[in-house]
Amino acid sequence: MSTTATDISNPASALPFWLSLLTIPLALVGMLQGGWTVVLLPVFSWVTFSILDAFAGLNEENPDVQTPEDALTLYRLITLIWFPIQFALLCLMLWYVPQAPHLGTAEKIMLFFGMGVISGTIGINYSHELMHQKSRLERCMADLLLATVLYSHFRSEHLRVHHLYVGTPRDPVTARYNEGFHRFFPRVVVACHISAWQAEAAMLARRNLPWHHPSNPYWRYGALQAGMLILALWLGGWTGLALFLVQAFVAVWQLELVNYIEHYGLTRRHLGEGKYEHVLPRHSWNAAHKASNWLLINLQRHSDHHYKPDRRFPLLQTYTEDEAPQLPLGYPMMTMAAMVPPLWKRVMNPRVKAWRRRYYPDIEDWKPYNKALNPMPGMRA
Repeated sequence: MSTTATDISNPASALPFWLSLLTIPLALVGMLQGGWTVVLLPVFSWVTFSILDAFAGLNEENPDVQTPEDALTLYRLITLIWFPIQFALLCLMLWYVPQAPHLGTAEKIMLFFGMGVISGTIGINYSHELMHQKSRLERCMADLLLATVLYSHFRSEHLRVHHLYVGTPRDPVTARYNEGFHRFFPRVVVACHISAWQAEAAMLARRNLPWHHPSNPYWRYGALQAGMLILALWLGGWTGLALFLVQAFVAVWQLELVNYIEHYGLTRRHLGEGKYEHVLPRHSWNAAHKASNWLLINLQRHSDHHYKPDRRFPLLQTYTEDEAPQLPLGYPMMTMAAMVPPLWKRVMNPRVKAWRRRYYPDIEDWKPYNKALNPMPGMRA
């Protein structure tokens, strides 16, 4: 890790993280013009930032972690305003697209595919940042963003399961070595629902409360998600509801693609009796690619996020190869590679093996670590 702390208190330093707002006019152009413009959103998110990564290179500087909170206002503001912006765009699309005479069925589906790219790549990512904060407002914004993609339980799963058990058999989100994404995706969608519910029920049980107690967040999750479904039906009819479900599916697919690449093949050392070593930077794939970190508000500095989960995104540190394993490309390119399992394994399996030799040269038998990762004891993946 760099020993020189970079000053990020200058407001200009925060401006690149506001590039996500460019997705809004692109969505409006697609709605109004139709035709080839309906592909602008996925092209912007995946292709444009991959090209920018190639030219902008890596950002291996680390911000000063002692930067005061009031100097981070512009960084925090983009995450706080995102829900009303995304919600307004989604409502406009639900009302306008189903009845637009100039849009064919394929164009309508592609527009909501693009909306799913926005709500998954940006919306869920911002909700991830917000759910880690202490303020009620920020956590509320996280819940609202997740409700727009019908994935509210992600908050429980991420905070109560993933961060505690990452790199162990109790974490369904840790992709095991040689597991292709198309096997990972259905497994994790089911397993995360189960593990999140069990985690919340266990939390209530420790307080001697039943699962149906009003403090169970699943009541809130259900109400918010039901409200979104009713709103979609009201604004766009049955066509609008179907298109809403398309964007929700695409958003979840985007989230789980990122989950897949963040910890693929990485495991914590088993200490015996069900205990594992503490989470270290080496247990997440790190990526210092500058442009994609602007779009993803430093999510690719994932090694530090797991090492210090309470750090706000502008303060996250990056690590050298001696401290954390490095992805060869940014998330946009890596998620595309993950969709082609033979390509993904050709790129990543040698890196996992190199990671094992570097950090755990004493472990000769990796077979126990390659077994199917069950989300919780006694459950099948």
